[in-house]
Amino acid sequence: ISSWAPQGNYLESNRDECTVSLIYAVHLKKQGSVSFDYQYPDSNLLFEFFIQNDQCQEMDQSDDKKWLKLTKHGEWATHTVNVSQRLVVLRWGKKVVNPALLKNIHIEGVAYTSECFPCKPGSFSRVPGSSSCEPCPRDTYSGHGASSCTPCNTSTQYAAEGSGSCKDRPPCSMKDYFQIHTACDQERKTQVIFKWVEPKICLENVTGAVTLPPSGEREPCPPCNPGFYNNDTATCSPCPPGTFSDGMKPCQQCPAGSEPTLGYEYKWWNVLPSNMKTSCFNVGNSKCDSMNGWEVAGNHIQAGAGSSDNDYLILNLHVPGFKLPTSVSSHSGEEFGRITFEFETSCTADCELYFMMDVNRKSTKIVESWEKNKTRQTYTHIMTKNASVSYTWAFQRTNQASDVSRNVARIYSITVSNAVDGVSSSCRVCALGAQPSSSACVPCPPGHYIDASTSQCTECPPNTYLMPHAAPGPDACKSCGPSSKSDKHSLCYSDCHFTYTEGNATLTFDFSSLGPVGSLMNGPSFTSKGTKYFHHFNISICGGKLAVCTDNVTDLSITDSQREKEGPNAITTFICQSTIIPASGRGFHTALSSQSINLADTFVGTTVDNNLEGISVTPDLFPKTSKKVPDVNFYYRSLETTSSCESGRSVVVTLRCNPDKSTTGELSVPSQCPAGTCDGCTFQFLWESSGACPTCTERDYHQIEGVCKGGNQDLLYVWNEPKLCMGGVPLPAKKTQTCEGIEFWIQLGAGLGAFTAVLLVSLTCYFWKKNKRLEYKYSRLVMSANKECEMPVADSCAVMEGENEADMEDEVVYTKPSLLGKLKAIASKRNGDNYENVQLNSAHSKTLVWS
Repeated sequence: ISSWAPQGNYLESNRDECTVSLIYAVHLKKQGSVSFDYQYPDSNLLFEFFIQNDQCQEMDQSDDKKWLKLTKHGEWATHTVNVSQRLVVLRWGKKVVNPALLKNIHIEGVAYTSECFPCKPGSFSRVPGSSSCEPCPRDTYSGHGASSCTPCNTSTQYAAEGSGSCKDRPPCSMKDYFQIHTACDQERKTQVIFKWVEPKICLENVTGAVTLPPSGEREPCPPCNPGFYNNDTATCSPCPPGTFSDGMKPCQQCPAGSEPTLGYEYKWWNVLPSNMKTSCFNVGNSKCDSMNGWEVAGNHIQAGAGSSDNDYLILNLHVPGFKLPTSVSSHSGEEFGRITFEFETSCTADCELYFMMDVNRKSTKIVESWEKNKTRQTYTHIMTKNASVSYTWAFQRTNQASDVSRNVARIYSITVSNAVDGVSSSCRVCALGAQPSSSACVPCPPGHYIDASTSQCTECPPNTYLMPHAAPGPDACKSCGPSSKSDKHSLCYSDCHFTYTEGNATLTFDFSSLGPVGSLMNGPSFTSKGTKYFHHFNISICGGKLAVCTDNVTDLSITDSQREKEGPNAITTFICQSTIIPASGRGFHTALSSQSINLADTFVGTTVDNNLEGISVTPDLFPKTSKKVPDVNFYYRSLETTSSCESGRSVVVTLRCNPDKSTTGELSVPSQCPAGTCDGCTFQFLWESSGACPTCTERDYHQIEGVCKGGNQDLLYVWNEPKLCMGGVPLPAKKTQTCEGIEFWIQLGAGLGAFTAVLLVSLTCYFWKKNKRLEYKYSRLVMSANKECEMPVADSCAVMEGENEADMEDEVVYTKPSLLGKLKAIASKRNGDNYENVQLNSAHSKTLVWS
């Protein structure tokens, strides 16, 4: 149960988050006052004090009397309030973790007390009727109701402050002294000094006691803590930014593609680090205020002596903030940094070690605590927010005034990661994209990534770009889209050339004549008050030159120095949009350009397809009238999210061949979406130009032959209609070649006719002569056959009646054989038949008449 607890000469509130109140009701006999002393260790704590009447109504008080504010941190303050009511209720309230302390509550205007209370053992009152009892000093004691304290026999006895009896001094042991080291000298030597734990309660000159070792021995200084170096001086200095050291070697530059691992790593305790401080705190005893709470001891730091055993020995480390490494700064996570420390406690009674944290100086809370003996162990606390924080270690040997000075706490090492003002003991691989100006990453040359196996910078392959905040390795290089190339691996762009093949035909485009940047003024539109404005788009298609949109409106909330530092408010990207208010619209001398936004900062690729990497074209927005030359689509994307575009914006610029347009062409937006977008996320533009036509080739013209005149003929070349090409192969010039006219063909025909006639006459003569020879040979053959053989029997040798014999006397008639028969006879002769098979047909071949 949370409550106020008496702590000797003061009251202490609870140490948890619960709200507690201390209430005191009193009857006043006359007008009086209430005064009390208060204190709390946390300067940000608000301590509440109320005075209520008998109807439990809060009495009217000014704010400075209602809320008690500590004017000086760590000291007691007094508060006084005048009271005029007869019955009042005093109420003290505390609403935060740290305790509040109260003492010396004085109420005037009440009746005198009816009795006095004797002082408890360990305290005394010098005069009767004292308002309080005083504690007995160290090495004295008192009994119940004492008016003075009795000294102990200090040679053999001792007593803690406020003790009711004396105790025998034990023999000194090694736990009764500790060693410290002096600062290193010019020779890097330190002196070891041994001191008794104060207050000293042990005896040296008894059996079994140890003596204090001699001090002054010089030994080599321990190395510097990681992140520090020794520059031949007596002290260690932090390494400059961008360098690192393990504490034993000189500081070195981090290699390319890496960054320092910022933080603190304290493991050598020769001197107290500059960002740490130590103090002693005791509510009822101000003697320890000027004492060190902790002492450095070489390889550890330990709780100091203090002035009494219930002192709080404070060790504080301040961290102004945290800074995530570049390689993880873009990743969402719960850890901004962590603190890790190694410690132990060695106690013979109820000691306690507190680890506390104060974020942004608002309130100190206890993170963890350890009681009694704890072996050497490690504790880690993770920071889940980036803020200024103070870490505090508080060690109390006991919460009662006693003689347990042998209790001790030791801290061996303290490590804080990602501290914004930290030093570096090593370097880590970092992302290699576009780094913020505050990044400590040492960049590789442009377009290089870190090879995780060798930790060396490696150039990305051709036509790839390095993705920002990517994990080290080849996957950090992403290939550019179709028909695009990279500029030093930083971004992808079009080089104004595009090739498309369909079947056996290949179309080559050169868009350089369109110009580096195109502009479109869309509108006008009007506000609710009638102000006219336009949407102005700047579009970069190819060539690597980006579009720029600039605001010329002055932001009065920005100071002149900030404006000069930030420069003009301009956006440089592939496609951007500005809102233009013409000069005539508001009476200005010049047009106003404002609200410039980035529509596309990444070039995805070029293709004739209607979809690329999730970005789609709506062909119906720009109907085509001809399909001979395909439209070429340029795809862009921006990853900047908006309320309506969680995945960012996308832009498609369609280039269409139109011979009737100029080379720079004309930009337009869909008629259905005059703002360039129908959904606010996907913008579509049409760029019609003769410069968007493919380059001309031999297929784009044909030849015309002229009339042959005088042996010469002209050859003309003309473009195919309609002409759908630009540049490329030029139209060939007119040519003249020799030719043959009609006279030549007439002469040629006459010559051929004459030759044919001569040939026919020659052939006729030849065959006629040959036929005569055949007749002669045949007649000789017949005559030879008649001499050697009988004459063939005539069909009729008689003279028919009525025939004139005289007419047939000595008349021999031969019937000529046919030409075919003659040829067969000749062939038979050549085959060796010697005409032996020749048949004489007396009836049909010849007629022999004898007279």
